[in-house]
Order: sequence, then structure tokens, then C-alpha cells
Amino acid sequence: MRILYAIQGTGNGHLARATEIVPILKSMADTDILVSGTQSDLKVSFKIDYRLSGMSFMVGQNGGVDILKTIQKTPVIKFFRDVKNLPVNQYDLVISDFEPVSAWACWLRRKMCIGLSHQNAVLHPSAPQPEFNDFFGKLILKKYAPATFKYGFNFKPSSPDIFPPVIRLAIRTTESTIKPHYTVYLPAYSDKQIQDVLSQIPDIEWQVFSKHSKHNYTVGNIQFQPVSLDSFTKSFLNCTGLICTAGFEGPAEAIFMGKKLCVIPMKNQYEQYCNAAYLKSMGIKVLDHFTNSAPELTEWIQNTTALQIRFPDLTREILESILKRYSSF
Repeated sequence: MRILYAIQGTGNGHLARATEIVPILKSMADTDILVSGTQSDLKVSFKIDYRLSGMSFMVGQNGGVDILKTIQKTPVIKFFRDVKNLPVNQYDLVISDFEPVSAWACWLRRKMCIGLSHQNAVLHPSAPQPEFNDFFGKLILKKYAPATFKYGFNFKPSSPDIFPPVIRLAIRTTESTIKPHYTVYLPAYSDKQIQDVLSQIPDIEWQVFSKHSKHNYTVGNIQFQPVSLDSFTKSFLNCTGLICTAGFEGPAEAIFMGKKLCVIPMKNQYEQYCNAAYLKSMGIKVLDHFTNSAPELTEWIQNTTALQIRFPDLTREILESILKRYSSF
């Protein structure tokens, strides 16, 4: 059986989850890997057979997605050419983690595509939703990567087609310690903006993973370093708490490890507002913005207790079920 597993390369969460899924898929079937998108900072150990531009949301430095830059940088003609040329008919099964080239290539050829992503769970009726309605944001979640059958990951499984988060083995099998530092990952803010806020809380050691710096440096009580999966994991496993965007993988790992968690949804990214609404319903601290947030962060540091949920390891079971169900199609 030949499988194409296609991964969205915008952001780091999809690739982080893939570090667990890919070895299991390869142990079960002849599996090729496709990654599209240009915004991930992670280096992965598995071989990538197709590296495509796809359609990436460009992160700005003012708290969110830069819409104008996203439009300017989207290679529309190349995207359609890749959709046309991707040989999806060579595979018995295509599994897409919110990856648009493979999904639309299957749609064009009327070939079955299995969607397996967090995004598939975000709009489920049981999931808490933000107070405002974003028609365009919902449209992206529904149409960006169309799939014949959809399965999702979320903080709590609320239907047979929604599963608990995939927790990396490096997190699941390692003992956590509580050291006094806090780990920070806010790629949509500049180093200067982060420094301006965190320097107002001088009695805390901050370890910031920066999308905008290529070298390590320290300013007062703030350590800046480039994004690296190994370095981030080491910092995270030993931190007291995590401040990050309202993504999925990072917050899920923080909850799994019982770390204090504060999230800030990225502007112009509806999925993150949905995640923030879900996390807020679970008692997690949510900030509307990072600028001028020092008083709220201080209150969070002093008065918040951590939530811990030991999500079960169902990754192999989920993949086996999908392969068994659709191998005869």
C-alpha cells in the first residue's frame, strides 16, 4: 500500500505533530511525505519527497498575519501548476494535514482524500466559539484543504471523529521539572515589542524563541534565541510556564505537562480565536493582545495554577483505524 502524507508547513505545529505520525505511517506502509508552505522554522529528521510553496499565511511583527504580504507572496500560478502536476493517482491513499496542494489535486481528479488535522475539529458544533463571527475565517477553514472524509484533533474528543492531541514522544516520555524561567514563543511580535513588555517584569527569567533572530543574545532578564525544536523542548520541559500563540500543539503539550499557560491569539487568524475560546472555557489565561500586557502577565504569574490533562497516546490506533477503513477504497 502506497500512502502520500501531506503536511501544512505554515507554522510549526503541523510538522511537530508529523514527527510522531510519520514514523508510524512508514512502519505500516510505503509512505511518501509532502510539505507545502514557507513559514515553518523546524528541521525534521524524516525525508521530504515533495517540498512545495503551497499557500502560506505570512506572519507579521505586530501580533498577527500580514494580509497584504500574504497576498503579495502567494505564488498563485505555481500553486495551480503544483495541483495539476502532483501525481496523487500513484497512491492508494492520500492523507492531508490541512495541506492544500494534495487536497485540491485529489478534488481535481475525484480521488479520495482523508483530512486529518486540528482544523477539522475547530468548527465542530461542540467546540466553544469566539464571540464574533468571521465569515471569511470560517470559509478558509472549510475550503482551504477540502477532504472527502474529515478527522480532527482537539483539546477534548467530543465525537467519534475527533481525537485527543498527538503529544510528541520527547514530551510524553520525559520527566518535567519546574525551574524558575518562563518559555515564550510569539512569532507575530518583534523582539523589540517582546522586550518592551517582559522587561517590565524584571524578577522573572524569560527564555524567548524568536522567529526574527538568527543568533542568541540576552537583554537584562530576557534570553532571545532562534526557534529550534530541540532547544525549545529543553526550555519548555524545565519551565514554570509557557506564553505562546493560541495554536494547538504548544498549548496541548503545556496542558499535558501541567505547565502554567497563557495564550494570545494571532490577529487575522480565526482558528486561533477558536482555540482561545476553547482554552478560556478550560480555565486557561487568554490575552487579547501582548502590548501593554505586563500587569496582566504579573497577575497570571502570581495567581494562576496550572491545568494538567494526561492525554492518552492513541496515534498508532488512530492511523491503523484509518488505514483499515479506507484501504479497500
